[in-house]
Amino acid sequence: MASERTATKVTEKPKFLAQVRQAAIISELNRAGSVTVSDLAQQLAVSEMTVRRDLVELEKDARLIRTHGGAVKPDRAPPIATTDNFDGEEPAFEARLARNATLKRRIAATAAELAGGARSIALDVGTTTYFLAEALTPRPQAKIFTNSIRSAGLLSGRGIETYLAGGRIRSEEMSTSGPSAVSQFETLWFDIAFVGISGLTADGIYDYSFEETDMKRVYLTRTSRRVVLCDSTKFNRMSLVLVGGLPDFNTLVCDEAPAGDLQAALKRAGVEIVVAR
Repeated sequence: MASERTATKVTEKPKFLAQVRQAAIISELNRAGSVTVSDLAQQLAVSEMTVRRDLVELEKDARLIRTHGGAVKPDRAPPIATTDNFDGEEPAFEARLARNATLKRRIAATAAELAGGARSIALDVGTTTYFLAEALTPRPQAKIFTNSIRSAGLLSGRGIETYLAGGRIRSEEMSTSGPSAVSQFETLWFDIAFVGISGLTADGIYDYSFEETDMKRVYLTRTSRRVVLCDSTKFNRMSLVLVGGLPDFNTLVCDEAPAGDLQAALKRAGVEIVVAR
């Protein structure tokens, strides 16, 4: 009997710990909207494999949706794609940089004009925002804040006062993210912010990576003018994470004006559409 009681305790204790861990995961997910396996493993002092098992169990209960490297809240995931307008995989940065480069450079040149006179500029990660970093010229007293390591190196090398958010490095994108990066920038206020996206529909703006979504939301909530950069090939396309709705930004810079339902939705949301020349 004693051995049976001991055996029961041995099996019950891990089960109880799993319940505690999973409750902590859901609490963090409700707070942040998305979580990463590596951050959770560090916070909970367990292995990443243990966290992944917890995420599998929680997904079975429909309490989250697993993504590459973490999970998102069910209400932040895009609808299950039944057509070909869903982009599930994020191409490599270099491949995206070459794709529609001419359109992106036109958008970047127009966006650079919008930044004229701004003293504090927030610059998101992405290919069009990288072209914008190339297009920005040094201005006295102007400061640029970014979580793009590539853009920060380019800007500072040209003598532009640049601040890079410190945090977890996403090596494939050369970006920083996570609670540390967010906490540094969410106390600031920017004159203008430029945000890159992977898709735009009447429901809002999308991005491939949930790791960088919180930084995008900081840029969209801590600035006077919220500018989204989007070439027309991304119109009416979705990807992994719904970053925000159309009312969450006030200016769209694109290479051609949206049409149909998307144009009507942007108009209802009061979004100014700036077509690059």
